[in-house]
Amino acid sequence: MNHDLKHATLKAVSELLQAAVDPQAALFVVDAEQRVVHWSDGARELLGFSQEAMQGEHCLKGNRCPQCMAGCGVQEISHIDGSPLVLFAADGRAVAVTKFARALRSPDGDFLGAVELLLPRATRTEAPEDRVTFHGMTTADAGMKQIFRMLLNVAETEAPVLLRGESGTGKELAARAVHAESHRRDGPFLAVNCAALSPALLESELFGHVRGAFTGAVRARDGLFRRARGGTLFLDEVAELPLDLQAKLLRVLQEAEVTPVGASMPIKVNVRVLSATHASLRARVAEGRFREDLMYRLRVVPLFLPPLRLRRVDILPLFWHFVDEENSKGIRRIQRVAPDAMRALLDHRWPGNIRELMNVVRYAFAVGRGPELMLDELTPELREPHNRRTGSEADRIRAALTESGGNIGEAARMLGVSRATFWRKRKKHGL
Repeated sequence: MNHDLKHATLKAVSELLQAAVDPQAALFVVDAEQRVVHWSDGARELLGFSQEAMQGEHCLKGNRCPQCMAGCGVQEISHIDGSPLVLFAADGRAVAVTKFARALRSPDGDFLGAVELLLPRATRTEAPEDRVTFHGMTTADAGMKQIFRMLLNVAETEAPVLLRGESGTGKELAARAVHAESHRRDGPFLAVNCAALSPALLESELFGHVRGAFTGAVRARDGLFRRARGGTLFLDEVAELPLDLQAKLLRVLQEAEVTPVGASMPIKVNVRVLSATHASLRARVAEGRFREDLMYRLRVVPLFLPPLRLRRVDILPLFWHFVDEENSKGIRRIQRVAPDAMRALLDHRWPGNIRELMNVVRYAFAVGRGPELMLDELTPELREPHNRRTGSEADRIRAALTESGGNIGEAARMLGVSRATFWRKRKKHGL
């Protein structure tokens, strides 16, 4: 594709998308060098730069985004979905937006540029965040960003991945990300919870059965290994597999073939296996409850997803992410959080991790109304003082500063203390 045609193609994509979105949205297209090839009327209105002023200029000139100066990541991860940013318009105004982006690539995978969409956010104080969204997972935590990079890299291979983490940390989302980034993306992604079925049912679910194999088997049925052909099979809570099924799973992984229940001949299968567990497989091996040879087959690439209490920088960004999702449904629009409710969110240990945080937001939308989230609209677990985290005052101060965009008065209000007390505590912790 020649240079002019490439630019024309990018502009046409932009114009088609612009016709389908809110006219107030800022939509622009950049080439492989991140120079603007199209700048919509919405972008002019939102950020104050004309199409003529931006044509051929680096996109940073028009969005003046502090986070983006370190790289927006769209070239590396191909898409950004719902990342909150604070940009600065031509007149110096801070503009809160939600960013969506898609990389444009040639048939050979070369980066051609990107289409980016900025939607104005509901009015509330937010700080610029070094935040990345990847296949439904969002983080500002350095460790999680490294995991995103590893998921991208391992997706290019057929290596078995074992995802370790507590309930609610996003293990299935991570598995789906590997599948979506792999060459198997056009095949099925099937998942089974190995702890949710009896051994007999699980064997039939995984390997299938022939007609008459057992009482009630009135017809033959393909198992998940056959139904997932050409795609990915995700074994959640794999540590709970019974020992006899572990032996059969090992054979499937070694020979790439399954024998349905009641059958005498094996059948070849073509599927990638990803697995997850909240328990240590090494500990299960030591207890005699898991085969060591199967463990090594499954955990070629072990990845640990940290609990939310170890990535506290993500609590408020994730909270607002879920709030925005609920806001978009139109039943209620939350724009701010009462100070005592904010303290409860920051103090909670989040034993249920991201899933618990999402459910707390849904609960608040179900039981409350109005633009301010109140303490009595949080789940009982967050309202009970003995369930709150103690001793991490520095984390709460840091989170309040982030949420308030560095505004001392607003940060003090969030924590329910005076400006003088906030200054004293901030100095104490060297923040």
